[in-house]
Amino acid sequence: MPRIQYFVAASLDGFIATPTDDLGWLLQFDGFEGGKESYESFMADVGCIVMGGGTYAWLLEHEPGNWPYPGTPSYVFTRHEYTAPAGSDITFVRGEVTEFLADFERATGGKNIWVVGGGNLAAQFASAGLLDELILSVIPVVLGDGKRLLPLAGPTPPLELVASRTMGRGIVELRYRLDGIAGS
Repeated sequence: MPRIQYFVAASLDGFIATPTDDLGWLLQFDGFEGGKESYESFMADVGCIVMGGGTYAWLLEHEPGNWPYPGTPSYVFTRHEYTAPAGSDITFVRGEVTEFLADFERATGGKNIWVVGGGNLAAQFASAGLLDELILSVIPVVLGDGKRLLPLAGPTPPLELVASRTMGRGIVELRYRLDGIAGS
């Protein structure tokens, strides 16, 4: 059974982007020790990608003509009309995440499902009790405000820390098991 994973980076104060979706604070850490290896190891087990429309729009703006996930089936939750870049395998969907779970699972080829972003989409999976893992790279900066990591309405039960490691430039990667934990 594929696992649904939220692999994400956040500031020390729990934001994944500034209020204006600026990621300059994060991009300054590109190429940090252990980052490429962590990402490649994670991606080796990803068979399907699910993202929100804001994340998709950010990728189109910042990676024009270069779809970063060629050959990986991707689902984009959006209310907007978009076209898919050449070489991509993208399905645009509207509705609740639970409506498409069987589609995601079929698309994985037995691998895992990566919830790329943003936090609101990951929170929908968590609220439905579908988010299995949170793999969080804590970036040593404070933003003060922005898009929250996992904007749930209330506290969750304690998450189970299953692994942690320190990587270059003060980044810490934390892996939590959520199995069936629904946000309130």
